Amino acid sequence: MATARKRQISLADTKYYHCVSRCVRRAFLCGKDSLTGKSYEHRRDWVEQKLATLAKVFCIDICGYAVMSNHTHLVLHVDDKRAKRLAARAIVIRWHKLFKGNWLTQKYINNEALNESEQLILDRTINEYRNRLASISWFMRSLNEDIARRANKEDDCTGRFWEGRFKSQALLDEAALVACLAYVDLNPIRAKQAESPETSDYTSIKNRIDHARLGKQPRSLLRFTGSQSNHILKGLPFTLNYYIELVEFTGKSLRQDKPGFINESQPILARLDIEPANWIKLTTQFSRAFHGAVGRPQAITNYCVTLNKKRRPNISNSQLMLACSA
Repeated sequence: MATARKRQISLADTKYYHCVSRCVRRAFLCGKDSLTGKSYEHRRDWVEQKLATLAKVFCIDICGYAVMSNHTHLVLHVDDKRAKRLAARAIVIRWHKLFKGNWLTQKYINNEALNESEQLILDRTINEYRNRLASISWFMRSLNEDIARRANKEDDCTGRFWEGRFKSQALLDEAALVACLAYVDLNPIRAKQAESPETSDYTSIKNRIDHARLGKQPRSLLRFTGSQSNHILKGLPFTLNYYIELVEFTGKSLRQDKPGFINESQPILARLDIEPANWIKLTTQFSRAFHGAVGRPQAITNYCVTLNKKRRPNISNSQLMLACSA
């Protein structure tokens, strides 16, 4: 039986989650159908554009993504503190960018007078919207429903486009986060659809590289801010140039279909104390090796205590693949 989503999300333990959506029966989302010769490449644009739109509405940041032929990978950061800070009017305005709301929210946004009972109902509605704007389930629903409707309309058919539920994994520490980001960014290279990160279309790494060439970071993605020891800046706790270099080096090793060599002095691996040999395993076997929350043993233990889980997932693989250097 599938685990309830609320039993997988613990914002007290981590704000980062890896989400995967697959087309039903592994059908084509994008790419070219080898049997019919029909191309669905334009649908990759749909996903990228919708992600950019959702990033402006939800209090959820996009850290990484890869749009593949029959599935998508997302690494998301839940900014629930921002959702709590937003004023009531800002909440309704954001929600109306995606949904119609109801007659009360329409009256409110049009500055029409509300009686006492209407105001009480409106307050409850706004609180519900506030929670939804920091909900991974609502984020994924908004993305997948839109793509499904457009694809079904284009194919002149009805029925499911995606599998029943998206898969989500809690990323409990920096080691799990950087490994998952690299795993997602290297998907096209691992599938032999691209030769290098800068040619991996419809991935966050290419998006970041294209902007880095202009001395910028993309607004639609959570920024790399380096060390967050002072907790002043919100962002990924790594340096952008080091991360790009690490993904580039790893990608070359994967493309040659051999283990390759990751220099132990690579700044991210050194700081996170990840064995270079384990890095290759993490960036090629992440989804197969981890089927639940990912992190070092203590982080997994804390996460299970918070959610009152009796079993600790991935302990053996975490001890093996996220083991600290000797």
